[in-house]
Amino acid sequence: MFSTRLGTPLDAADVRRAFRDALRDVPGVDETRWTPRELRHSFVSLLSDSGLPLEEISRRVGHRSTQVTELVYRKQLRPVVQSGAVLMDKIFEASLPDPGLPEA
Repeated sequence: MFSTRLGTPLDAADVRRAFRDALRDVPGVDETRWTPRELRHSFVSLLSDSGLPLEEISRRVGHRSTQVTELVYRKQLRPVVQSGAVLMDKIFEASLPDPGLPEA
């Protein structure tokens, strides 16, 4: 359990305030536009963009199934879905006859 400087339990407002304070001195960052939740979305986006399977991402963010991960983070996961489609295009492209060659 984390506590305030006074030893009382942290609540959501305490966490947001501490987060803004930490961002205040970061050049180029507007601390009023960021929340701790943004870190979670960034985490999912980076894992997704790196090609980690949806099931792994779900486990790492504490979801019981992939359903919540897909519903909440769909925009971030789209590149992984697209990369699968690109791979399938390459597979089927390789199996098509070359239009410049006569068919056997």
